[in-house]
Amino acid sequence: MKAITRSEVTEWAFTTSKSYDDPFNDVEVNVIFSDDRGTERSVPAFWAGGNVWKVRFAPPDIGKYRFRAVCSDETNSNLHGMEDEFEVLEYGGDNPFLRHGRIGVSRDRRHFAHRDGTPFFWLADTWWMGLCRRLDWPAGFQTLAIDRVRKGYSVIQIVAGLYPDMPAFDERGSNEAGFPWEPDYARVNPAYFDMADRRIRYLVDMGLMPCIVGCWGYFLRFMGVEKMKQHWRNLIARYGAYPVVWCLAGEAIMAYYLSRDLDGDAQFQKKGWTELAHYVRETDPFDNLVTVHPTDIGRNQLADPSLMDFEMFQGGHADRVSFPGTMDKVVASYEGQPLMPFIDAEVAYEGIGEACRQELQRLEFWSSMLSGAAGHTYGANGIWQVNTREKPYGPSPHGMAWGNTPWEDAYQLPGSAHVGLGKRILERFEWHRFEPHPEWIEPHWSKENYFGPFAAGIPGKTRVIYFPHSHWGTGVVKGIEKGVNYRAYLVNPIDGKDQELGTVAPNGNGDWEIPLGVPPFKLMPIFQDWVLVLEAV
Repeated sequence: MKAITRSEVTEWAFTTSKSYDDPFNDVEVNVIFSDDRGTERSVPAFWAGGNVWKVRFAPPDIGKYRFRAVCSDETNSNLHGMEDEFEVLEYGGDNPFLRHGRIGVSRDRRHFAHRDGTPFFWLADTWWMGLCRRLDWPAGFQTLAIDRVRKGYSVIQIVAGLYPDMPAFDERGSNEAGFPWEPDYARVNPAYFDMADRRIRYLVDMGLMPCIVGCWGYFLRFMGVEKMKQHWRNLIARYGAYPVVWCLAGEAIMAYYLSRDLDGDAQFQKKGWTELAHYVRETDPFDNLVTVHPTDIGRNQLADPSLMDFEMFQGGHADRVSFPGTMDKVVASYEGQPLMPFIDAEVAYEGIGEACRQELQRLEFWSSMLSGAAGHTYGANGIWQVNTREKPYGPSPHGMAWGNTPWEDAYQLPGSAHVGLGKRILERFEWHRFEPHPEWIEPHWSKENYFGPFAAGIPGKTRVIYFPHSHWGTGVVKGIEKGVNYRAYLVNPIDGKDQELGTVAPNGNGDWEIPLGVPPFKLMPIFQDWVLVLEAV
């Protein structure tokens, strides 16, 4: 009996001597996997080209398993009724997804956690066009992945070949094997996805979870709902066994840039993506999380927001001008129903518009994380569209280019390291138990004072307060609990170094003036942003 390891992806191939005129459209194969406890999963197989279908499976538990192939053509004995059995042994390595299980929503509905309950900190990078050949394999792709692992990232947001900012079948969207679909969307191009396979597998092997965006939203108008279901079935069959997250579409209800019926297309797409959300949930046997990348906030993209497991929102790219709108979306996501984790999934990309530099990246990270976000997504202009040194990406369909910085320079912009450092600072604490507490600091962020400070933590145990560089003074920490002894220190969010402030000595009202500056001034050591930490002793 064949032995495989728990959670690892194993592939089986089914080859038939029977020929079909159009195998992709004419034949459908599913494989029923059952364990020795009686649990069954119907896993879609993908057409691998020619007369070959393949299925991928990742067993969640140890024990004995069997499978049986089911084909829409029941007369094909090579595809229908084929059976086998195998044994699943415990995984002994250190890959977090294989050791702790795939990602789900935590019990408090505010964060992410592995299957075994281990908290998962979502820190993503934006590689929208990362499966195209302009991010060359292996050198370029692996260089970028290794850098992100070193900086502490855990997720990569990547589009499955049907990209933003280009028309269909634009040469800039091809990989080494061409396009993901044949002209007129007649059928998928298996060779394209073979090239994508090695990139997706590499991310998982590196401990980076792929957040796979099925396409940009307007492709639903190009392809129609039924063809889009075929696209998603192929993605689920190829990648559902891996520890992935599904993002239905990017900017789901945004019409194509040159559309003559913006409102009509938006309504069509909202209805269609709602139907696709049902389809993905029904088709994926591995119960991977489902979300949607929005034009504003995710719950506005679907007729039924409960079809999402977590919410993405998009902040805008106008540097600090976009920040108040970003905080409005944070509040809308935190207070929205149904309750679910949320992520700022498209920040103001570092360097876009020759602005949005590292200090804004820190502001966006810390303000979101201390306001209830389950994680954060960084982005750099030059990476998402994969500019190369030899040739920038060029203009979008509307005629304007977003910038020419090559990805080889963009991945070294300082904001990516500062955001990664922010994650490591929060991981010093039980960050997954943090709740927003703006009332802990005065002044504090509000809709009359969007730029903070921001505070969150665990009452009686940990307080973390972020002061943006626009805030001159130190402020007053409020409501310190009686009988709780705190030590305080500053953390520099640029280099992670601590500066001890000593024991917190509040007055009779529980207020504590941060002991910095020279009276009558109460100022931070350097005019920049800072993180203040109070830890119970």
